[in-house]
Amino acid sequence: MSIEAQINADMKNALKNGDKAVLATLRSLMAQIKDARIKKGREQVLDDKEVIQVINNAAKKRREAIEMYQKGKRDDLVQKESKELEVIKSYLPQQLSEEEITRMIAETIDQVGATQSKDLGKVMGVLMPKLQGKADGKAVQNMVRERLVQLEE
Repeated sequence: MSIEAQINADMKNALKNGDKAVLATLRSLMAQIKDARIKKGREQVLDDKEVIQVINNAAKKRREAIEMYQKGKRDDLVQKESKELEVIKSYLPQQLSEEEITRMIAETIDQVGATQSKDLGKVMGVLMPKLQGKADGKAVQNMVRERLVQLEE
């Protein structure tokens, strides 16, 4: 079953069970998937990789919103966004551990021959397609930056 079909089935279950929070989150996710499909070209079907990209974007938006609400001390909205993020994350592939990410960063740095901070773009360009949907891009970028700074010393 495709990810999109699974979201659709879970949306129907949430409707039957009266779970309004999950239903609203899944409806929002399906609307974003539909928007991506329209941008791709009318009745084009998105493959799971493209759907994961849409889900990743939705998760990123929730994380950013949580961060902003925490700064604004809006605990009620932090809880709401956190619940939505948990629902969204359930459709993403298993996240890699920090050790696995660190290993992949080291391999990629060796592969592209990066030696200084200004090589961040080269490393990220090769690394992120491998980690798509399996790690938070912002966290990976910080880890790569730290590693490149260590190499400069």
